[in-house]
Amino acid sequence: MSSKILTVFLLLSLVSMHQIPVVTCRQWCMAMPNVSDEQLQANIDYVCNNGVDCTPIQPGGVCYEPNTLYNHASYAMNAYYQNHGRVEDSCRFNRSSCWVFVDSCVY
Repeated sequence: MSSKILTVFLLLSLVSMHQIPVVTCRQWCMAMPNVSDEQLQANIDYVCNNGVDCTPIQPGGVCYEPNTLYNHASYAMNAYYQNHGRVEDSCRFNRSSCWVFVDSCVY
């Protein structure tokens, strides 16, 4: 991981952990890179069973590729966050998430 990317990741982690408000017009909720596969799957299961359309991460869906648990969880977690008012509580996921300022899925 390059030092610039690591610096940005650490800054975003601090913002997330300390609940420092960030003013931005575009913000996404994503999985933390160090989260276990079990937690990622639990996040997907929770989101997909609580009103979020998860067809984009199913085979043939617009966000199926890259076909990784991390990317699918990030999509699902962000969809939940966006559909639930973009409030802080909708991007908690048992401390397995962070906010980013780059969209995780390009359509």
